[in-house]
Amino acid sequence: MALSCLTLPESINIMSKTIGPAIKERDPKPIQKMAIEQLEAGGDIQDLNLGPARKNGDEMMAWLVKTVEEVSDLPLALDSTNTAAIEAGLKASKTPERCILNSISAQPASLDDRMPLVKKYNCQFVALTLSDEGIPRDVNERGMCAAEIYGKALEYDIPAESMYIDPIVLPVCVDPGQVASFLEFLPLIPDFAPGAKSTCGLSNISNGTPTELRHYLNRAYQAMHIYLGIYSSIVDAYDGEMMALCKGKIPSINDLTTTLMDGGDVDEASLRPELQVYYRSIKCLMGDVLYSHSWIEDLIEKLDKDWYK
Repeated sequence: MALSCLTLPESINIMSKTIGPAIKERDPKPIQKMAIEQLEAGGDIQDLNLGPARKNGDEMMAWLVKTVEEVSDLPLALDSTNTAAIEAGLKASKTPERCILNSISAQPASLDDRMPLVKKYNCQFVALTLSDEGIPRDVNERGMCAAEIYGKALEYDIPAESMYIDPIVLPVCVDPGQVASFLEFLPLIPDFAPGAKSTCGLSNISNGTPTELRHYLNRAYQAMHIYLGIYSSIVDAYDGEMMALCKGKIPSINDLTTTLMDGGDVDEASLRPELQVYYRSIKCLMGDVLYSHSWIEDLIEKLDKDWYK
């Protein structure tokens, strides 16, 4: 059986040039169109991201939840740093127990403000491995954050299965060491939080990479996560190759990733150009090759965008 993971389509985001104005103007059409398209693309959970939502965040989230639920029966992930907005969304949902609160960090204020909402609405939540000291530097600090949030959830009698641990993805062009730390921590999640699931904001890996090349890095990193057993990822549902990869429909990528991550190697020249992109990208993300923006420059014109179909 091919390896796979659940997907949380990311495009209903207030930062979007089309969705942002639609939310602010309460225009349901672009939002519902996108929700339907993400559903039809095979998305599993609709991610609704309002960002800080400082002004009227509660009203915006409640309206957004109702708007999306009119056309999609997928569970919702409610993403905002505004706790009042999160609660308004949970209250507005037809099925709050299917929702995911994104997110709760190991910061005391976050734990105290948000864990009661998980208990009250019997929903699930993302545990973000972030503390008052900032982003964790290594596996141990990620583990300490996860254990802190896990312990607080148990205090509220919230089952571990309701928890999605996000070890935080950082851009490869900023800190390759953090890329390695994420990969090292992912399979250790059952040790720090038995029963918990895993997730990530995948596209962070390619922040700072030229826009037209970002999806190549995203796909390769996702293939590595799937190999390591990640449960879910926030992804671009409009990237057909990414969705096929997440659904386990491109076994050649799984095979190549497994070989490389098990310590083996292949002759790059023997691979078709599309798999050469994965080969080089995985080598960069593993730290075997130093990342540069030109890592696949000679391959771009050779690629068939429909090769995986």
